[in-house]
Amino acid sequence: MFVTELLGGRYELRGIIGRGGMAEVHEGWDTHTGQIVAIKLLYPGFDTHPDYLRRFWAEAQSASVLHHPNIVTVYGSGEHRGAPFIVMERLPGRSLAEMIAHGPVAPDYVRKMLSDVLAALSTAHAAGILHRDIKPANILFTADGTAQVADFGLAKGPDTHRTDTGQIMGTMAYMSPERLAGRVATVADDLYAVGVVGYEALTGRRAFPEENLVALANAITSNPPIPVSILRPDIDPQLSAIVDRAMTREEPARFASAAVMWAELADVGGDPVTGPIPVFRPPPVAPVAERPVLLMPPPEFRQRRTGRLLLVVGLLVALVVGAIAFVLGAASQRTPSEPTRVITNVAPASVGGGT
Repeated sequence: MFVTELLGGRYELRGIIGRGGMAEVHEGWDTHTGQIVAIKLLYPGFDTHPDYLRRFWAEAQSASVLHHPNIVTVYGSGEHRGAPFIVMERLPGRSLAEMIAHGPVAPDYVRKMLSDVLAALSTAHAAGILHRDIKPANILFTADGTAQVADFGLAKGPDTHRTDTGQIMGTMAYMSPERLAGRVATVADDLYAVGVVGYEALTGRRAFPEENLVALANAITSNPPIPVSILRPDIDPQLSAIVDRAMTREEPARFASAAVMWAELADVGGDPVTGPIPVFRPPPVAPVAERPVLLMPPPEFRQRRTGRLLLVVGLLVALVVGAIAFVLGAASQRTPSEPTRVITNVAPASVGGGT
């Protein structure tokens, strides 16, 4: 009888449920508790790279000290035959990235999701821990629709080792202009990423869709995206303004802390949201600015214009004929004995006064 080797002598590995830049996540079975869990494992070969190992253990350490309803719970970590692993809470819901793939998310649920994420970050920041990789794939949902922040693999705390000089860690599409310029990560960078995530959830499109890294960096630093209020005029203007403010390029104009941004969201109208998060698909709208521009007027317009032109010409001709008739009539009244001559054609030789 074939017996499957247990990870760490305790966990039974099952299928892969997610992949990241340096690790993959398996569903697992805790044989001690009878509980379904999620187990993160470094890719083969990565477990011998010092920087990846530091980041992996940093996640285990950071997440293990953060206990909050909006942060994925880490049960423990260990090594199996030299390979490190992290055991986490297994959430039954989808990630925000999977939801956005189906279109914009309902605004009320986006507001709730952002509030949950900010509550998690407020706790993490208070503990001196930055996430540094907030993005839709790292926001997961429980069965009741509560958002939880996962993957503190790039988290930075007081005891975190620094990466190599000039190395920028994270997902570029969600980085602030300051991070791209090489500045050390701060609270402001996490909040900027929250704004970009909110933009993507509300609009169903990435704020910076460029695939080329040079073009993407240029867009983040020089070309702000179209404001949410223009793409989604149907949602609460206050919610749009909060998202736009969080991701503005001018850092002083952003929110000072997760708690401040969280408080602003609390003032946005809407009933309390409960239950699974549905996918929201707004009705198709053809904005005036996006309608095709006609280089030539349509046929019906040209027909109307031609008709008006003919009418004007006809009136002018009638006026000229009437004037001629009036002059000729007046002349006939002054010299009735002189026959009236009407010139109907003029020979070319007479034009110019020839003999």
